[in-house]
Amino acid sequence: MLRGFTVAVLIASCAGCALWAQNTNDLPKGKVIDVVICKADKNQSYALYLPSNYSADRKWPVLLAFDPRARGDMPVGRYQAAAEKFGWIVAGSNNSRNGPAKFSLDAAKAMETDVEARFSVDPKRLYATGQSGGARFAIDLVGSSKDKFAGVIPSSAGWPPGAGGGLELPFVVFGTAGTEDFNYLEITRTDRVLDTPHRIRIFEGGHTWPPSEVAVEALEWMEIQAMRTGTRPRDEAMIDRVFNARKAELAAKTDLGEQYYANKEIAADFKGLRAVSEFAAKAEEMTNSKAVIDAVRKHIQTDMDESQLDAEILNWSDQLDNEAERAEMMEKLSGVLHKLGADAHQAQDSPDRRKARRILSGVMADNASRQDAEYRKLLDEVKP
Repeated sequence: MLRGFTVAVLIASCAGCALWAQNTNDLPKGKVIDVVICKADKNQSYALYLPSNYSADRKWPVLLAFDPRARGDMPVGRYQAAAEKFGWIVAGSNNSRNGPAKFSLDAAKAMETDVEARFSVDPKRLYATGQSGGARFAIDLVGSSKDKFAGVIPSSAGWPPGAGGGLELPFVVFGTAGTEDFNYLEITRTDRVLDTPHRIRIFEGGHTWPPSEVAVEALEWMEIQAMRTGTRPRDEAMIDRVFNARKAELAAKTDLGEQYYANKEIAADFKGLRAVSEFAAKAEEMTNSKAVIDAVRKHIQTDMDESQLDAEILNWSDQLDNEAERAEMMEKLSGVLHKLGADAHQAQDSPDRRKARRILSGVMADNASRQDAEYRKLLDEVKP
């Protein structure tokens, strides 16, 4: 797999890849292609997956992917099994990365244009995904594209803390995050931000692209939404399988807040596909329950406490350069970070361990370039 090579090096070192870029019919199916060079802009390239049964005789949904470090093969590899199972084309930019927005916009435009020119694309089924900064870019891209995209799959980043509730979007959202992801709260608060059909999937892990099995769930959910909106034919067996799985998932929930959101989501996801009036009615009934309101408030307060602690640590570390405040700030940081370090190194998984690892991972990322020997030593002592 290729990691951040320049186009000139790619052309020189991979003549086959360059050949594929010029001869679309020669592109192999059923395998990840690390580099396809855009015909209209030789400085732009993307990784690609074509389903093994791809042909120009039908229209295919497309997923455009944006990695924060321009590793196009990373998301394409993660979505390969899902794309094969459901029949999607997946393209991951080798140029889009964290940094100036124009750089990523140029990369997105070049990749989209090239994919649409080369392949038989369903214009009603264009989707985007991204991880971390790539997720923020994907959300902005889809939101600014005037109904061009049917959905977005943001991973490890979502709507900022200041986003209000009741947000309605012209596209659907499937968000993912790891249990120890320092942007975990951005994804989990999506339930409170969006009224648009959406689903959140949390997996065991950190700040990363979702594993392949979660990618399968994401595209499967998008397939169901396409059936709901009429942009693809209904598959009754798939609808039954996913609907029954969601009902079983709801039945297993014991937290009232989670039950409330699950009822709302089932009612929204399967509207017009299956009888969902009981789920909608249950969600409406639960909005007037004090026990449910208290459960939701508890979730919100827990999230706020984590966000506040994270903000305090960032504020204290920002004041380390102030000599008058440094000793006091180091004392505060040492106390809090050592407590988090102890929680993060617990042998058994727990909400406290996950919270500590999320916060510490964020602190490490925020201070990756800080040149402060004393603070670096403290961070090394507590890192998860």
